[in-house]
Amino acid sequence: MALRLAFDVYGTLVDPMGMADLLKQDAGDQAEAVSSLWREKQLEFSFRKGLMRAYEDFGVCTRQALRYAMATHKLDLAGDREDELMTAYLSLPAFEDALPTLKALNGSYPLFAFSNGSYPALEKVLGHNDLLDQFEGLVSVDDIKSFKPDPAVYAYARRATGAWDEPLCLVSSNAWDVIGARAAGLKAVWVQRDPNKVFQDWGIEPSAVIESLSDLPESLKHL
Repeated sequence: MALRLAFDVYGTLVDPMGMADLLKQDAGDQAEAVSSLWREKQLEFSFRKGLMRAYEDFGVCTRQALRYAMATHKLDLAGDREDELMTAYLSLPAFEDALPTLKALNGSYPLFAFSNGSYPALEKVLGHNDLLDQFEGLVSVDDIKSFKPDPAVYAYARRATGAWDEPLCLVSSNAWDVIGARAAGLKAVWVQRDPNKVFQDWGIEPSAVIESLSDLPESLKHL
């Protein structure tokens, strides 16, 4: 059976911490901390909205998280500057291993981008980094109005990628995403970009662990 690959986008293919340099204008030496909190709260807000069945576009979560991060650090942000940063978020930089790995896998596996982001946001950030053309299709949670790690989202990804009787494998650097996919019956490869990151001990293990997307082609041979 043909293995299909679903790549997480934010944190796996593109780097949310790429906003830190832009935030130096607004946060000075607190830019890294603001950027980190921004990402943390972006995810937290999406988790909470999913549980509350109060879905809003991931961009809304992103904007609300930016406001929270700035306020927490007692920093002001004018409305037009907030809009600039939100626009810049659509041009996050890709990790260096993303494009070469996708090119190496293209033709051997059906490739899909699978994200909490909306279709317009995915098209922009992937297109900006020349990644969009590597995918057979995009899968956004916006179709079912919930967020990862809702099991319904992973079930939808199976349907959307055509993986009915064929295996679907998530590729993600987010441990919570890997756990969610595994709990929903998918295979999942954890990209442990930071060697200091610890995988949560929930009794659910990734199908494989790699340090870089560059290791993915070889790892897939053993799934």
